[in-house]
Amino acid sequence: MFSFFSSFLLIAVAEMGDKTQLVALSFATKYKPSKVIAGVFIATALVHLFSAGIGVFVNGIIPLNYLKIIIGISFIGFGIWTLRGDKNDDAAKGKAKFGPIMTVAIAFFLAELGDKTQLATISLAAQYHSLIDFIGVWLGSTMGMVLADGLAIAIGIAAHKRLPEKAIKIASAGIFILFGILAIFR
Repeated sequence: MFSFFSSFLLIAVAEMGDKTQLVALSFATKYKPSKVIAGVFIATALVHLFSAGIGVFVNGIIPLNYLKIIIGISFIGFGIWTLRGDKNDDAAKGKAKFGPIMTVAIAFFLAELGDKTQLATISLAAQYHSLIDFIGVWLGSTMGMVLADGLAIAIGIAAHKRLPEKAIKIASAGIFILFGILAIFR
């Protein structure tokens, strides 16, 4: 259960103010929010399943003491990346050829590839050894991402104004750096 909750928390916070959250918000201005969330869920479940699998594979080939250092440094790097910020992808501006859910899923899937939350999921999965933990990381990171994107869509639609990105980025970066330090010294 720890793998689920730590993945859920880290990814939910990391997604705040991220470019993929902005992609989801952009789609919500064009399609029904329920269809956007469905597309986000499909894409996130697939990307994070793949990412957790990579993390488990890496765990099997790199010695644990080196892996902890690599994971810690990667989390600290994600914290710095969060402070630096992402640029909003134009993936959400294309025409819909597949219907709203598939359009959102495809655009979100592509926007998430190489994103810090995908890389964080790989790092999280690399810390664990069991099938239960693999599933916990996969489901936790997927649910954290969907919650963060759903929250952004709801707040964005209700408030019709910009989220306080700077404070969210600082909090997200702080959590990444804390997880990084804990991974190195645990």
